[in-house]
Amino acid sequence: MKYESVIYEKQGEIAWIKFNRPQVLNAVNYQMAHDFLLALEEGRRDPEVRVVILKGEGRAFSAGADLKEVSIPKSDQDMRDRHKNYQDAAHQVRILGKPIIAAVHGYALGAGCEYAMICDIRIATEGTKFGFPEASVGAPITIAGTQMLVKLVGLAKAKEMVFTSDFIDAREAEKIGLVNQVVPPERLDQVVLAMAQKIARNYPVAIRWMRSNLDLSSEVSQDAILHLESAVGEICRLAGTTTEGFTAKKQAIVDKEK
Repeated sequence: MKYESVIYEKQGEIAWIKFNRPQVLNAVNYQMAHDFLLALEEGRRDPEVRVVILKGEGRAFSAGADLKEVSIPKSDQDMRDRHKNYQDAAHQVRILGKPIIAAVHGYALGAGCEYAMICDIRIATEGTKFGFPEASVGAPITIAGTQMLVKLVGLAKAKEMVFTSDFIDAREAEKIGLVNQVVPPERLDQVVLAMAQKIARNYPVAIRWMRSNLDLSSEVSQDAILHLESAVGEICRLAGTTTEGFTAKKQAIVDKEK
């Protein structure tokens, strides 16, 4: 399906979702957020897709909210609808049921940084800038960024980034846990695709439910996680993946030793 502000492409078991407003550094407007939501749903519904990659066309992942659109006077209901449109994508990522990797370059600011954070894994290029300029323009963080940032970098560092509106580079982002890995710009797609393909080789049923448990791990008790892990074990057993997986792994070890 074609979208106005997002490109959706399939490469085997990998789906690429690309923000496509390069002329404004992929600033997030209503249309792009809406298209992103639809593209996520397309990836979720496609049984062939095992991993999704999110990136930006042009010189940036996303420079944040489109201030030109924000500055246009709107009714209270229009503002609520716009915020909901932005936030629905965070919910859709959560129920995606498949890993999503952010391939980040150039700038990931404000809403752009939030969209990177709601992904499961973030790989960034050297020189990428991350930050939250919201306080400097009198705007709030609206896409669960206050929660995700604390989870990733800790409360003190999150407050420092949000209160100062300072930007940090990719190496600092890696140091504090905001990104998983930093690579040269020319290797970004190659590294991200290799990781996606590695993940795609694993059993999707196990990945789906362990992803859910990992997301819930900081929100529920240990007893609840133990219960959920037992349930996932039963799901994998009924799906036949446990026996198949152990058998295949054992055979691979035997073949390697020959």
